[in-house]
Amino acid sequence: MRDLTKAKIAATVVASSVLLSGCGLFGGEPVVEEIDPPQEVTLTNDETSTTETTTGESTETVDEATTETVTRELYLVDKNGMVVPQTVQLPKTEGVAKQVLEYLVVGGPVTDMLPNGFRAVLPQDTQLSTNMDGDTVIVDFSKEFANYEPEDELKILQAITFTLTQFDTIKNVKLTINGHEQDEMPVNGTPIDDGMNRADGINLDNGEVVDITNTKPVTLYFLAENAEGVYYVPITKRIDKSENDNFAAIVNELIQGPDYDSSLLSGFQSDAKLLGAKYENGKVTLDFNENIYGSFEEKMISKHVINSLVLSLTEQPGVESVAITVQGNAEIVTDDGEKITEPVTRPEKVNTGSF
Repeated sequence: MRDLTKAKIAATVVASSVLLSGCGLFGGEPVVEEIDPPQEVTLTNDETSTTETTTGESTETVDEATTETVTRELYLVDKNGMVVPQTVQLPKTEGVAKQVLEYLVVGGPVTDMLPNGFRAVLPQDTQLSTNMDGDTVIVDFSKEFANYEPEDELKILQAITFTLTQFDTIKNVKLTINGHEQDEMPVNGTPIDDGMNRADGINLDNGEVVDITNTKPVTLYFLAENAEGVYYVPITKRIDKSENDNFAAIVNELIQGPDYDSSLLSGFQSDAKLLGAKYENGKVTLDFNENIYGSFEEKMISKHVINSLVLSLTEQPGVESVAITVQGNAEIVTDDGEKITEPVTRPEKVNTGSF
């Protein structure tokens, strides 16, 4: 397991400006302009024009910008080959399913907003359209969609699926090429006839699994770094199906950390130990020994540890927030001096750091 050094953690700021109710540790500097998320998502094939802003060459008279933007998650591939959510501001428009996929195309509109070391996943010049059938979105791609490297096949499927299912109205995704239904992907033959959903997982870690039928998936969030700081990477790992306490299993996997040869990092001390986990009314309360402290003398817990716990545990059905105690003591302070007075909730969007 690789741990983040104290210096690395202290030098990093991970911002997340859109939070659910309750206490949130993902927040950064206040945003200059606050954009309310849309109350209702409309999924259509129709493209609507956005209001253009005329700036002209004169700096003295500039018309007021009227183009609205909304916060969206794009699942991109980082330098280590991981599929990672990145939060961006996109023009507000109808046909949002089509729009977010167009921002996954290499050489498309996402080019100028790619974070350091990240790349888009859909082959260049790919054209697409979308159509809703209940809670399933059917995406029809042009023939250029098949122009990808074999090692990118699962990354493409995961990026498409997780980008589209950020919308509550979309639960499943089906793909066609030039209107023709596909039983499998065109390069490596991954089966897709039944469609895809989030239960298929992301960045699959099946390295130690001998019999997959006796396991169940959980999604964990570990850390990675680029020149702009630390970001969170979801990993779907399989644990023993006989494990009755998913919460304890998830926490113990986080403490154990990523594989030793992984590019991922962990903020946990190796001798941290979960003493107990309790669930009640959407809240998971975790009690740790004192080795959970990243700074033992000052009795502070790394924000990255708390964020990894919150992101991972709120992937579980029914979990809305996480409270942390240390040997029963609920007075928790983060490594930047913030006191945690309420259970921590999950942000609506992940990895919202400035590009």
